[in-house]
Amino acid sequence: MSKKLLLKHAHVEGIHTFDVYRKHGGYESVEKALKMAPDAITEEVKASGLRGRGGAGFPTGLKWSFLAKPEGVPRYLVVNADESEPGTFKDRYLMEFIPHLLIEGMIVSSYALGANTSYIYIRGEYSWIPDILEKAIDEAKAAGFLGQNIQGTGYNLEIYVHRGAGAYICGEETALLESLEGKRGNPRLKPPFPAVKGLWACPTVVNNVETIAAVVPVINLGGAEYAKIGVGKSTGTKLISACGNINKPGVYEIDMTITVEEFIYSDEYCGGIPNGKRLKACIPGGSSVPIVPANLLLRTINGEPRYMNYESLADGGFATGTMMGSGGFIVLDEDQSVVKHTMTLSHFYAHESCGQCTPCREGTPWMFKILKKIASGQGTLNDIDLLWDVQRKIEGNTICPLGDAAAWPVAAAIRHFRDEFEWYIDNPDALTGNYGIGNYDVPIPMPERADVNS
Repeated sequence: MSKKLLLKHAHVEGIHTFDVYRKHGGYESVEKALKMAPDAITEEVKASGLRGRGGAGFPTGLKWSFLAKPEGVPRYLVVNADESEPGTFKDRYLMEFIPHLLIEGMIVSSYALGANTSYIYIRGEYSWIPDILEKAIDEAKAAGFLGQNIQGTGYNLEIYVHRGAGAYICGEETALLESLEGKRGNPRLKPPFPAVKGLWACPTVVNNVETIAAVVPVINLGGAEYAKIGVGKSTGTKLISACGNINKPGVYEIDMTITVEEFIYSDEYCGGIPNGKRLKACIPGGSSVPIVPANLLLRTINGEPRYMNYESLADGGFATGTMMGSGGFIVLDEDQSVVKHTMTLSHFYAHESCGQCTPCREGTPWMFKILKKIASGQGTLNDIDLLWDVQRKIEGNTICPLGDAAAWPVAAAIRHFRDEFEWYIDNPDALTGNYGIGNYDVPIPMPERADVNS
């Protein structure tokens, strides 16, 4: 049974309200933190080993320690709630059902950083959630946990919710800051980094929703105790958004010591694959991370089980591994077409590119067009090589990681499923029916794969 830190009270009736949340230990971390020195809170977060839960996995306490602290200049905390990665919805769950957990984490974090104004930047498509968050903010303020002279300590903090217009690019922290300032959401060149020159050219920390929520158990337990949960550098618990061909899609909290096989097949989590189908592949960290075939997903290159943590999923690098990413766990059964799924993802990235960088602006539509050509039975073997060459020229050549996010799925699909691409090219007459974007209704009778687990 996985230890629950964030979702422990998720199903308590009324947990979204201040009174019920408070009765279940809510805001105790604020009371504890306000008796500590701000730098001591940062040290606890460092000791916890907490890593950013938005995708990059960078150590949170270390990121906080980079924050510049010039005299007379305001500092800001900005929560990145622009959860736009396909396959990821765990932040939405937290904000919708346990909003006070995020608010509590923001108060502790803002105090540690010396921020008196903090923001939640939320994706435009989450149109109903800002009202939930703003109600929670009002309740916390009425109880004396926000506003002026919080709990009589002299510390002041205001939290504001800012609604985005609906752009994947604004999940990148500097594009988010540009949008928050009222400008077009284009990523900034770095340096300077936000910790030195962020929101309105002031020192700023940008953290993911889950990351800030996790600060609450870090302070309640203490950094050293929190670090005992998990394994190695994958400490604490992690929220996973599980979807695709599984019996029990949803948001799960794991302690990162379980195997991928256990996560997919145990009744506690995904409950296996419907209709007795076999596992073909999985995208374990949101649409931008490399897809992995079943044999490499369930075993590392050393033949050991692959675990649900940062290090194990990446074992072997991109040749055989992948990334924890944002925790968007997408399962594909034996009937799914990797070619069509990759085409759909490429369509998404081509649409969401901001157009600032030439490799991404020109390359993402190219990849989509080539994939569409192959999926429709009009491709040639040269198209596979061209597709590989285009993704290679995008990766690492853009201001922000969107180019990489678009290139990695294509590279992994070709690396692990080249035979499937070749089948589409060699069997155009078998491609009957509608194979447009997002249509997966008609299974394609592709040849049996040796690496599909039985």
